[in-house]
Amino acid sequence: MIALLFSIIASTFIFVIFKFFNKYKVNTLHAIVFNYYTACIFGALHSNTPINVTTIINEKWLLGALGLGVLFITIFNVMALTVQRNGLSVASVASKMSVVIPIIFGLYVYNENLGPLKIIGIFFALCAVYLVSIKDKGPRINLKGLWLPIILFLGAGIIDTSIKYIENTYVADQGIPIFSATIFFFAGSIGTLILVSKSFKAPLKLSYKSFVGGFLLGIANYYSIYFLLLALQSDQLESSVVFTINNVAIVTASTLLGLLLFKEKLQFKNWIGIGLALISIILIVNS
Repeated sequence: MIALLFSIIASTFIFVIFKFFNKYKVNTLHAIVFNYYTACIFGALHSNTPINVTTIINEKWLLGALGLGVLFITIFNVMALTVQRNGLSVASVASKMSVVIPIIFGLYVYNENLGPLKIIGIFFALCAVYLVSIKDKGPRINLKGLWLPIILFLGAGIIDTSIKYIENTYVADQGIPIFSATIFFFAGSIGTLILVSKSFKAPLKLSYKSFVGGFLLGIANYYSIYFLLLALQSDQLESSVVFTINNVAIVTASTLLGLLLFKEKLQFKNWIGIGLALISIILIVNS
């Protein structure tokens, strides 16, 4: 439970850092690419065993890490497009509602418990994510861009599901740092290729803000994944519990921080969502 709490805290700091990106005019794509290399370095530093490239190449999880690296940066770009074309609320709801995919996967593949309290808790959690995420009159979906939130929903769900499956099937107890570092290395490499391709059209204008922002984001990003993997390795919590609590707590904590740090205004339905989030966590933990 402690690992899950730290994962939630780290993920919430990602939200805060992105908010400061807007305030200080940080180039998000540049910072994102540098963040992946920072996270990779932190993974390497956390490893208790010497880093051996040959050993990593022969790891059974290598292709899975490559796939996750591709998904990480692809879904980030899909999220950015969804925000631009459909709005922040749609992007938030689509990405966080995707928690149903790893939940169903855990229940079906790992025969996890599904009692009445957990069913009610998961339902309340989904309602909470929706109510906390929507602002103004709610999400307005541009039908022409409907494919974007659908891809975001599926992609975010596949990422969480794949992390659980690969961690459970192929990653040793002491292998989390190197596994995480490899994912971030692949994501950073693909991001670098994107930047290089863009440089042929327009010169890259790198700034120290992007490096500082990327460094801070990379620290939060690494620990959000590292502690999530530790939580998934725990025998005390099923994956359906971990993912549900993780998603609903991040949305709630991010919303409250937005209220405290950035003076964002919450509507009555947002407060109802926060209340449902707390109830859902209590129900799921005690199910």
